[in-house]
Amino acid sequence: MGKLYLKLLTIACALTTVSCSLNDNDINFKYTPLEITGATLPDTFELGEVYDVNVNILRTNDCNLFDRFDVTRSFTDTSQIRTVSAIGIALEKDSCAEVNDEIEDLFQFEVLYTEPYIFRFYTGDDVEGEAEFIEIEVPVKE
Repeated sequence: MGKLYLKLLTIACALTTVSCSLNDNDINFKYTPLEITGATLPDTFELGEVYDVNVNILRTNDCNLFDRFDVTRSFTDTSQIRTVSAIGIALEKDSCAEVNDEIEDLFQFEVLYTEPYIFRFYTGDDVEGEAEFIEIEVPVKE
């Protein structure tokens, strides 16, 4: 009886696995950068503290939804650079109503270095396809 049960369980698992398939043709959204219109940072940071960074994001139509921030790190000899992009989800629908809503969200940032931080917030591309940024420098006091 135990062997029969084990065989039936194995067949059921095999059928379940085979019957599930992912169809790549059914994708109905894509990730897209959203325009950052502004950000609020303190005048100075304190070493070791955690700060909320408030960011204003433009949502141009009702098919675009804000998903998350992408923060990449680079540095020079004299400063820490953080490039911030707002990642959105663009729903693939037949028609999208224009809304031009400005939404606000935040991310937390921990100050780990004594060099000044330069934040570069992605605002979109210019007519030549070059990325444009709002740059804000924040010095660190120990």
